Amino acid sequence: MNHAYSSSGAGGFTLIELMITLLVVAILSAIAYPIYEHQVQESRRTEARTALLELAAREERYYATNSAYTTSASLLGYTSAAGSWPIVIGSGYYEMDKPAVPASGISAPSFSLTAVPVASGPQASDSTCASFTVDSTGQETAADSSGGDTSSTCW
Repeated sequence: MNHAYSSSGAGGFTLIELMITLLVVAILSAIAYPIYEHQVQESRRTEARTALLELAAREERYYATNSAYTTSASLLGYTSAAGSWPIVIGSGYYEMDKPAVPASGISAPSFSLTAVPVASGPQASDSTCASFTVDSTGQETAADSSGGDTSSTCW
Protein backbone atom coordinates (compact mmCIF):
# COMPACT_ATOMS: atom_id res chain seq x y z
CA MET A 1 0.00 0.00 0.00
CA ASN A 2 1.17 3.42 -0.81
CA HIS A 3 0.44 5.93 1.96
CA ALA A 4 0.63 9.55 1.10
CA TYR A 5 1.20 12.02 3.88
CA SER A 6 -1.50 14.65 4.11
CA SER A 7 -0.63 18.21 5.10
CA SER A 8 -4.14 18.76 6.43
CA GLY A 9 -3.39 16.70 9.57
CA ALA A 10 -0.30 18.71 10.59
CA GLY A 11 -0.64 20.53 13.92
CA GLY A 12 0.85 23.77 15.12
CA PHE A 13 0.35 27.51 14.89
CA THR A 14 0.79 29.72 11.92
CA LEU A 15 2.86 32.84 12.20
CA ILE A 16 -0.29 34.96 11.90
CA GLU A 17 -1.95 33.16 14.83
CA LEU A 18 1.16 33.59 16.95
CA MET A 19 1.40 37.32 16.13
CA ILE A 20 -2.30 37.86 16.97
CA THR A 21 -1.81 36.09 20.31
CA LEU A 22 1.22 38.25 21.11
CA LEU A 23 -0.74 41.38 20.17
CA VAL A 24 -3.60 40.43 22.52
CA VAL A 25 -1.14 39.73 25.37
CA ALA A 26 0.61 43.07 24.75
CA ILE A 27 -2.68 45.00 24.83
CA LEU A 28 -3.81 43.28 28.03
CA SER A 29 -0.42 43.96 29.64
CA ALA A 30 -0.55 47.62 28.65
CA ILE A 31 -3.90 47.91 30.43
CA ALA A 32 -3.22 45.72 33.47
CA TYR A 33 0.28 46.89 34.46
CA PRO A 34 -0.59 50.56 35.13
CA ILE A 35 -3.59 49.44 37.19
CA TYR A 36 -1.34 47.11 39.19
CA GLU A 37 1.24 49.89 39.74
CA HIS A 38 -1.51 52.26 40.93
CA GLN A 39 -2.78 49.69 43.44
CA VAL A 40 0.74 49.13 44.78
CA GLN A 41 1.19 52.90 45.16
CA GLU A 42 -2.14 53.15 47.00
CA SER A 43 -1.18 50.38 49.43
CA ARG A 44 2.09 52.17 50.23
CA ARG A 45 0.18 55.40 50.87
CA THR A 46 -2.13 53.53 53.24
CA GLU A 47 0.89 52.21 55.10
CA ALA A 48 2.21 55.78 55.55
CA ARG A 49 -1.13 57.11 56.78
CA THR A 50 -1.47 54.23 59.24
CA ALA A 51 2.02 54.88 60.64
CA LEU A 52 1.21 58.58 61.08
CA LEU A 53 -1.99 57.79 62.95
CA GLU A 54 -0.07 55.36 65.16
CA LEU A 55 2.51 58.05 65.96
CA ALA A 56 -0.32 60.49 66.74
CA ALA A 57 -1.78 57.93 69.16
CA ARG A 58 1.64 57.57 70.82
CA GLU A 59 1.84 61.35 71.20
CA GLU A 60 -1.61 61.39 72.82
CA ARG A 61 -0.66 58.59 75.23
CA TYR A 62 2.49 60.50 76.16
CA TYR A 63 0.45 63.67 76.66
CA ALA A 64 -2.03 61.85 78.90
CA THR A 65 0.71 60.98 81.39
CA ASN A 66 3.03 63.99 81.01
CA SER A 67 0.72 66.92 80.10
CA ALA A 68 3.02 67.75 77.19
CA TYR A 69 3.88 66.40 73.75
CA THR A 70 7.40 65.27 72.93
CA THR A 71 9.82 65.16 70.00
CA SER A 72 11.81 62.28 71.50
CA ALA A 73 11.56 59.10 69.45
CA SER A 74 12.58 56.93 72.40
CA LEU A 75 9.92 58.48 74.68
CA LEU A 76 7.36 57.66 72.00
CA GLY A 77 8.41 54.01 72.08
CA TYR A 78 10.69 53.77 69.06
CA THR A 79 13.69 51.50 69.55
CA SER A 80 17.28 52.69 69.45
CA ALA A 81 17.68 51.40 65.87
CA ALA A 82 14.99 53.83 64.80
CA GLY A 83 15.52 56.29 67.63
CA SER A 84 16.40 59.36 65.61
CA TRP A 85 14.43 61.38 63.11
CA PRO A 86 13.47 60.89 60.36
CA ILE A 87 12.23 57.37 61.05
CA VAL A 88 11.70 55.09 58.07
CA ILE A 89 8.32 53.45 58.50
CA GLY A 90 6.60 50.31 57.35
CA SER A 91 8.21 48.62 54.38
CA GLY A 92 10.67 51.49 53.90
CA TYR A 93 8.81 53.61 51.36
CA TYR A 94 8.06 56.57 53.68
CA GLU A 95 9.77 58.33 56.53
CA MET A 96 8.34 60.40 59.37
CA ASP A 97 9.89 63.71 60.24
CA LYS A 98 10.50 64.85 63.80
CA PRO A 99 7.18 65.97 65.32
CA ALA A 100 6.61 69.70 65.27
CA VAL A 101 5.89 70.60 68.89
CA PRO A 102 5.81 74.29 69.86
CA ALA A 103 7.80 75.26 72.95
CA SER A 104 5.72 75.22 76.11
CA GLY A 105 4.27 78.52 77.13
CA ILE A 106 4.24 79.89 73.55
CA SER A 107 0.90 78.37 72.62
CA ALA A 108 -1.47 75.62 73.65
CA PRO A 109 0.11 72.15 73.57
CA SER A 110 -0.06 70.74 70.06
CA PHE A 111 1.85 68.67 67.55
CA SER A 112 2.07 68.16 63.82
CA LEU A 113 3.38 64.97 62.20
CA THR A 114 4.46 64.56 58.58
CA ALA A 115 5.38 61.57 56.45
CA VAL A 116 7.16 61.94 53.11
CA PRO A 117 8.42 59.35 50.61
CA VAL A 118 12.01 58.17 51.06
CA ALA A 119 13.99 60.26 48.56
CA SER A 120 15.65 57.31 46.82
CA GLY A 121 12.60 55.03 46.95
CA PRO A 122 9.94 54.21 44.40
CA GLN A 123 7.31 56.37 46.12
CA ALA A 124 9.46 59.47 45.52
CA SER A 125 7.85 59.65 42.08
CA ASP A 126 4.39 59.95 43.66
CA SER A 127 3.75 63.59 42.82
CA THR A 128 0.05 63.46 43.77
CA CYS A 129 0.59 62.53 47.43
CA ALA A 130 4.07 63.87 48.18
CA SER A 131 3.40 64.31 51.91
CA PHE A 132 0.87 63.36 54.58
CA THR A 133 0.29 65.35 57.76
CA VAL A 134 -1.83 64.85 60.87
CA ASP A 135 -1.99 67.21 63.83
CA SER A 136 -3.13 67.16 67.45
CA THR A 137 -6.66 68.20 66.47
CA GLY A 138 -6.94 65.16 64.20
CA GLN A 139 -6.83 67.16 60.98
CA GLU A 140 -5.45 65.01 58.16
CA THR A 141 -3.92 66.79 55.18
CA ALA A 142 -1.87 65.87 52.15
CA ALA A 143 0.06 67.86 49.57
CA ASP A 144 1.28 67.21 46.05
CA SER A 145 4.84 67.80 44.95
CA SER A 146 4.15 71.51 44.31
CA GLY A 147 2.54 72.03 47.73
CA GLY A 148 -1.07 71.98 46.55
CA ASP A 149 -3.73 70.50 48.83
CA THR A 150 -4.59 66.93 47.79
CA SER A 151 -6.18 65.87 51.09
CA SER A 152 -9.45 64.68 49.54
CA THR A 153 -7.57 62.50 47.06
CA CYS A 154 -4.83 61.15 49.33
CA TRP A 155 -6.57 60.60 52.68
